[in-house]
Amino acid sequence: MKILSPFGPKIAILKIPKNLINKINKEVDSILIDKKKLKKSDYSNKLVGQVKQEIKLSSNFIKKNLLKFIGDSVKKYISKSSKRKAKKIVLRNMWVVRQFKNEYNPIHFHSGNISGVGYLKIPKNITKSHKRLKTNGTIDFIHGSKSFLSNSLFNHNPKVGDMILFPNYLMHTAYPFKREGERRSFSFNIDIDKKTFDVFHG
Repeated sequence: MKILSPFGPKIAILKIPKNLINKINKEVDSILIDKKKLKKSDYSNKLVGQVKQEIKLSSNFIKKNLLKFIGDSVKKYISKSSKRKAKKIVLRNMWVVRQFKNEYNPIHFHSGNISGVGYLKIPKNITKSHKRLKTNGTIDFIHGSKSFLSNSLFNHNPKVGDMILFPNYLMHTAYPFKREGERRSFSFNIDIDKKTFDVFHG
């Protein structure tokens, strides 16, 4: 796990095990071919993304395959960033985003205390552009405003297996891209105990 502090809030970047990526993709693919499951799992109307398909994963699948990995990662992130130990970690919600050509996620923030995004599929040459600044298909984190000796943007070009953890209030956006193919990711929000996230607590 790598902890970055490009402005104020700390961001963690780590790798998802390959077997876990395969399990999640397999689960999503099984939902996509079952119309009844797909209708039941549709999460699009609850989110801000300008994308056609966002899918909620079942609590059973999450508990069996993802909860420990995410919980351990969040604990490590908090410990490395603040020297505190989280006493309580509760997964509030989790969903998969299927983003295609010209779709995007506008600037937004999340609920909970800690949020995360993990990347499952990325189209080849997703950032290809005639522009010098290649933001196609990337994610921007935004904090504060641009001023002398101060960064306000952190851009990450995601690769399959990347997982990013960040405070829920950190504004971010996922840019559209021009290539064919699916950019598949999962997102989640975590609640932690008040004693851990209370900055005024000694």
